[in-house]
Amino acid sequence: QVQLVESGGGFVQTGDSLTLSCVASGRTFSSYGMGWFRQAPGKEREFVASISWDVRTTYYAESVKDRFTISRDNAKNTVFLQMSSLKPEDTAIYYCAGDQYYYGRNWREYVYRGQGTQVTVSS
Repeated sequence: QVQLVESGGGFVQTGDSLTLSCVASGRTFSSYGMGWFRQAPGKEREFVASISWDVRTTYYAESVKDRFTISRDNAKNTVFLQMSSLKPEDTAIYYCAGDQYYYGRNWREYVYRGQGTQVTVSS
């Protein structure tokens, strides 16, 4: 069993930067694909970014490409989401997810999911 705990959310202004972290329990984190998703009020959960276990492959949603960067530190069982040039439309609860075989864009394909951290961007 793997538990994922997100942190780093907060209230920021338009144009600010913020880095989210997701710490995973368990010894097999380094072999897991990881993803970040978000859900704004009244909207469906959407893909943000994902990264393969070996860091060779990353995917981004078009809306965040060139502003957000996903990375991981397998020694610390942590995946990060560096967010810059934040916009009010980035306001959402951000979730991380992990899976041994998957690192794509579909939330439902990930076996392990965190509880989320709130990001609010004020105009």
